[in-house]
Amino acid sequence: MSAIATSHRAYLLKPIFALLALLIALPASAAQLTIELDHTRKTWQTADLLKHPQAQTVQIVDDVSYKRTMSYRAVPLAALLPGLKPESHLQAVALDGFAAELTAAPLLETQGSRAWLAVEDPAQPWPALAEGKPSAGPFYLVWTDPQAGHISPEQWPFQISGIKQLKTIAERFPALLPDPKLAANDPINQGFVLFQKNCLVCHRLNGAGDAQVGPDLNIPYNPTEYFGGDFLKRYIRDPQSLRHWPQAKMPAFTASVLPDGELDLLVGYLKHMAGRKHPL
Repeated sequence: MSAIATSHRAYLLKPIFALLALLIALPASAAQLTIELDHTRKTWQTADLLKHPQAQTVQIVDDVSYKRTMSYRAVPLAALLPGLKPESHLQAVALDGFAAELTAAPLLETQGSRAWLAVEDPAQPWPALAEGKPSAGPFYLVWTDPQAGHISPEQWPFQISGIKQLKTIAERFPALLPDPKLAANDPINQGFVLFQKNCLVCHRLNGAGDAQVGPDLNIPYNPTEYFGGDFLKRYIRDPQSLRHWPQAKMPAFTASVLPDGELDLLVGYLKHMAGRKHPL
């Protein structure tokens, strides 16, 4: 990239960064969450959520973001999604633009793994995620008993500003689809489901997706084309075991989150898509 292009890009991003800094700096009492479903749109204020009739204190053991046990005042997410069907699709958008793709079914569960919207109380603010960083607030999707539903680390979006219902990923991004000749229960299609759950929040594939965090997983090369042997699986299990990089953002996908059989299916989908590249 030329110096002129870099300078121009930096110039364009300055107001965006300034706005994000302002949003993050707002006190928790000023926060609001907008939930947009097909036929309803509601904006919740922090105070209203803290007083919600179903709000309660939940303890999260081994919190994904804080890496320790945390307690939150939280509302069952299902209580905030009236009329939503299990087959629906949602996207949780963070203050910095990070977008988590979420299938509705696990969010609506009332037993086993259960989704909660944790609400940061301005009177008891949460700790910073790291030195020089903000907290996970003002709103954070957390789970009780996440192992029961094999909940992925990517299903714990924090600093949420809004939740909206969208068309399914397959409808929005056809470039992600495996060969249409495959049966619905084919292992490749099962791997596609796992890709949506675990990878699409950070990565694009064939240029398709909303994420901007990680590299595209098919263009110009698919990781199955340059990771030999079982190194791709080892990398997914523990990225830092292959590449020591302090700035790395990819989490480790343990067997409790992504069992070996599911990991095989995910890699099978990626390998299949290496033969279905779409030019950008």
